[in-house]
Amino acid sequence: MPPAKKRPRAYDHLRTRTAVLAQFAHVRDAVAALTPEQLARPTRLGDWTVRDLAAHIAQGLGSVSRDLALPEPPGPKPATTLLEWPPAVAAVVRDPEAPAPAAAHPDLLALYAEVEAAFLADVPDSSTGDRLLPTRVGSMRLADYLVTRTVELTVHTDDLNEALGLEIPYDRQALAACVRLLADTLADRAPGGSVEVRVPPFAVVQCIGGPKHTRGTPPNVVETGALTWIRLATGRTEWARALENAEVSASGERADLAELLPLMG
Repeated sequence: MPPAKKRPRAYDHLRTRTAVLAQFAHVRDAVAALTPEQLARPTRLGDWTVRDLAAHIAQGLGSVSRDLALPEPPGPKPATTLLEWPPAVAAVVRDPEAPAPAAAHPDLLALYAEVEAAFLADVPDSSTGDRLLPTRVGSMRLADYLVTRTVELTVHTDDLNEALGLEIPYDRQALAACVRLLADTLADRAPGGSVEVRVPPFAVVQCIGGPKHTRGTPPNVVETGALTWIRLATGRTEWARALENAEVSASGERADLAELLPLMG
């Protein structure tokens, strides 16, 4: 009999909205200070430059207003739940023939101002988050889609920091939501209770079938920091490399997540 899946984690819609705006502001302020030379630097995202990545980040938040402008999909239930979003996005392959994100947006600061103003108008602090959006991976609740924006913003902030050697800050709530969604996705992909994955201070999940741990010190434990977990889950770093660099600790014969990662990329 397969392990029973736990009730999905609940996210406060307005707190998520605040976190999205805060992380977007961190990125906006950093982009505003970049020189032409910095914008032309390469990133770890294939052939994208920093300018392309910066434009993509704005487009990612802009997708909220774009989707809200479209007719609401038939409901009442979404086609894609929050835990289905990471693997669904991983299955959407970027078109290699598509123009670079910055090609249609030569003025990054104007783009950021436009996206932020539209978001504030379209997602007021009185919104409930229940409206369905026609996203590229199927209809989703607005509240759930905003959680996915914390993932996009947090992951790409890390991409910018890596490309430029900067320390763009991470909003704590955005970082927490990103970590928790990716941890819950792992538990959903490999249900069970034989391995405990800890990402302090944000998430603890149990996964992988086998003898279930109930109390005391678990026999199989994986522990790592928030950014390392995000990099592992999104393919920015490999399991073996993280172990070698002591960025993750894994104790117990079942504490090997190599075959389950990345969760999205």
